[in-house]
Amino acid sequence: MKINEALYSYFSEQVDQIAKEWIETMEDSDPNSIYSLTNPVITEELTEQDKEFYRHINKMYIMPVKEFLEEFERWVIELAKDQKHLDTPVQYVVREFMRNRRLYISYYDAFADKHESSFAEGERKKWENLIAQVFDFTIYTFVDHAEHNSKMQLNAQREMILELSSPVITLSKRTALLPLVGDIDTERAKFILENTLSTCAKRLIEHLLIDLSGVVVVDTMVAHQIFKLIEALKLIGVTSTLSGIRPEIAQTAVQLGINFSEITVKSNLAQALNYHQ
Repeated sequence: MKINEALYSYFSEQVDQIAKEWIETMEDSDPNSIYSLTNPVITEELTEQDKEFYRHINKMYIMPVKEFLEEFERWVIELAKDQKHLDTPVQYVVREFMRNRRLYISYYDAFADKHESSFAEGERKKWENLIAQVFDFTIYTFVDHAEHNSKMQLNAQREMILELSSPVITLSKRTALLPLVGDIDTERAKFILENTLSTCAKRLIEHLLIDLSGVVVVDTMVAHQIFKLIEALKLIGVTSTLSGIRPEIAQTAVQLGINFSEITVKSNLAQALNYHQ
């Protein structure tokens, strides 16, 4: 039997034992970590995942390196999508990959010591280098794709928060309310403009009440964006009524040279609602 085939056979037989030893030597008290082993179901899933990891890695002995890495990369990318791993701090995941590497190499060394005469000159080092390369590849690929997936999740959550914080609420068949609350930065102002225009067009809104009483701070940029929204709404046939304009907002608007003459303004939301009844 060739040495690569012998290595494949040996490690295939050791999969359960290596995974068992990895689990038994795990020490993680962080409840936010998948490796805390507080849930028997998750522990079982983690054990099976580790066995699958070894089964994939063992193919390096019987497949061309390029072909092996391409197939193995697909598996690691899928692992990087696992929510439990995404919820675990990445340094913990890297730590466990490194523990796996040390454990795996210890088994390799035990095999190599026992079958020293079966290795051609320099062959033992060659396989040891490949093992290190594969584990390095695993860590890099996982971290790269996990970071990408985490960013995608954060962006999705950010968009959801923006949408929830700037809702267009339908009051009647042709009238809707946009209650603005909290701080408005450049990103949120851009979202408000795009989302409001899109929603009003889809719902065939003709009158939009924009209430500013919940806006904490209004600077030059915010005031400009609000009136930019009103002008854009006008272009798609939507008339706007402003309510809740505090003195500092009015002062900023005047400094910008914004003309209120063509905009219906009410002192508070109740008056604006009554106006459109």
